[in-house]
Amino acid sequence: MGCGQGARRRGNERIIKKVTRARDSHAADDLRSEYRFDYGKAKPNRFAASYRAGSRVMVLDPDVAQAFTSAEVVNTVLRTLLETMPQWP
Repeated sequence: MGCGQGARRRGNERIIKKVTRARDSHAADDLRSEYRFDYGKAKPNRFAASYRAGSRVMVLDPDVAQAFTSAEVVNTVLRTLLETMPQWP
């Protein structure tokens, strides 16, 4: 009884290994065309130059973005708010 189960298990292992190898060899061909990216046609980020070193980009909710229409306005309001807050360590 034990020999039959061991032989069956080894047979299953061979089948699994064969299927896994076949799947791995075709993995690159299974990609959809929308996931294939031609890095030769890539362009640099056109917005990267406008960001200064050390700056952060924040996404505002639409209602907040309606009130703060430029970076200068946002920075002015935040600096004013910082003046009213206790000093940070």
